[in-house]
This record gives sequence, C-alpha cells and structure tokens, in this order.
Amino acid sequence: MVYLDVKNLAFSYDDERVLEDISFTLDAGDLTILTGENGAAKSTLLKNILGLLEPDTGTVTWAKKNTEGRKLSIGYLPQTIASFNSGFPSTVQELVASGRFQQGKWFKALTKEDDEHVQKALESVGMWSFRHRQIGDLSGGQKQRICLARIFASDPDVFVLDEPTTGMDKESRKKFLNLLQHSCRLHQKAVLMVTHHDDEILYGDQHIHLERKEDSPWKCFSMASCKKPSSPQV
Repeated sequence: MVYLDVKNLAFSYDDERVLEDISFTLDAGDLTILTGENGAAKSTLLKNILGLLEPDTGTVTWAKKNTEGRKLSIGYLPQTIASFNSGFPSTVQELVASGRFQQGKWFKALTKEDDEHVQKALESVGMWSFRHRQIGDLSGGQKQRICLARIFASDPDVFVLDEPTTGMDKESRKKFLNLLQHSCRLHQKAVLMVTHHDDEILYGDQHIHLERKEDSPWKCFSMASCKKPSSPQV
C-alpha cells in the first residue's frame, strides 16, 4: 500500500532553485534512506513532503488511511529540537509517556501495554537508565534522543526522521536501526530517514540520493538514485 507519492517536485528559496525532478513513493513496510552531500536540501525536501513548505511544482499525496483502515498518522523528528529549559517540569519517562496520550488516552491511566511501549522506546535510543532524570538537566543530544523516543511511543504509521542517529555510538545506532527494520517488516510501518552515515544505507529497502545538477546555474539538487540495497540481517 502506497503511503506517500511524490511526483516531479521542485522547490525554490526566492529565485534560487534547490530541488528539482523529485519523484518517489513510500510504501507501508518500507524503510527508505535519504542521503546527499551537505547542503543538498534534504531537510527542505522533508518539509515539502510534510506541508511545512509549499513546492513550486509537482505533487505530494499522502494516503488517508493506514493498512488497517484507520486515519494515517505521521511522526516527525526535525534535525534539531528546541531546547527545554532547566525548569521544564517533567522527567524523561513522563515526557515519553505523553506520546501515548495521542492514542485517545487523555486523562486516562496508562496501561501495561503503554508502559511497555515507553520502555522499549527509551531502550531503543539508549535512554532507559535516564528515565527518572529531569528533562532540563539533559544535554542537547540527550534531549534529541528522548524526543525520538516519544515519537516511537506514539506509534505512528509513518516515521519521518531527519538524522535521528546523530550523537549515537555505533552499537546504539545498530540497535535503533534494527528496531526500525522490525517496525517496518513486522508492523508495516513506513520510514523516511535522512542520514550522513554510509553504513546505515544498507538497512534501507530503498535509497534516495540527492546530488547537484551539473547543468544548473543554481544550487539545485535532483534525485540521483532510488534503488533497493541489500539489507543486513537483523
């Protein structure tokens, strides 16, 4: 089932064309990796896809329903998260658990299943041991990781992630990517993930690479490849 269909997308900042000829689909069960050199407008592409920016031309079409017939839900992690001040009144576990309230659970006690989602989400980003810490006491990288855990806890149909493994060590990245693969293969989630780590490309079912157009007078990037790499064993 196609969750996202992008056709002939182009985008400019003022008169500077930065994206052109972008077309791809994202299916339920697919883990798609997006790469490109620094300044390749990868984050800009995500914002166009999410409706935060409006393309000059082309179309972005999201499915209205998921594979089970319910309204499609999307979880987005931008490249940088706004910082929480030192007085933010929440522990790590409380913030991540709030992601479960999006499932129609406002003012309701969380269930054992909810608690398990929260623990798995925190473990997936290596932050379970920090669960009782105050948010404001964490480093910037740690705050980024708990925001990622909150998205996992909310259990969306589609994950749109902008360099989510920044700041993780190799073992943490491996565990995180294995979880993404598990979510796609067993639960039919869809993932669109930007990365600058070449080894992470092999975890994807599809690889999209943005590169500068040689014949363009602008800083313009087009889709250079869209292929199925060989995925490592999970």
